[in-house]
Amino acid sequence: MTVNDPKQVFLVLLSNVKEGVERSANVYDEIAKAVEDPDIKEVLEARAFLKKSVAERLDQCFTLLGERPIALPGRLRETFIEDFREQLKQIESPVARRLFALAKIIHFVHFRVGEYEALTAAADLTGNHAVGLLVESCLADTLVFIERNRRLLRHLAEQRVAETVAFMERNRPFLRHLAEERIAERKAA
Repeated sequence: MTVNDPKQVFLVLLSNVKEGVERSANVYDEIAKAVEDPDIKEVLEARAFLKKSVAERLDQCFTLLGERPIALPGRLRETFIEDFREQLKQIESPVARRLFALAKIIHFVHFRVGEYEALTAAADLTGNHAVGLLVESCLADTLVFIERNRRLLRHLAEQRVAETVAFMERNRPFLRHLAEERIAERKAA
């Protein structure tokens, strides 16, 4: 497709975001299945609920423009999932898998943030201020999702630190004994 003016570029960007929103459910479902973590699954189910509202706002953008979405080629999301699967196969620890999944969710969503920011700028450039407002509201929902994932990631880290501290406290006499033995061995050598 040949693109000749800012309005056409805007339509391509908007179509790309619309398609991405529709197909992102596959990415989130894949991540939730792979990790089998109830907290991650719960957050992704809430995201699926929000997706309906975002999709409606994007449809309204097309209505305001008097246009329809353009079919676009591309395998970015499929490639993301393929890479995710391959990398996840190499991670055995459930905690590490959970951490990896959360990091990948944040990575994937930040890509969407970039799309929304570019689309908002394009809406302003083309004078589609009502469309820009709708797109920015989608961006706001996405930023909330990122913050929720960041909190979940922080909670996971805090939980691991607490477990490590508890282990150290429970095993303090044994660890002290090991340290004293090692010091004695070094002195003897």
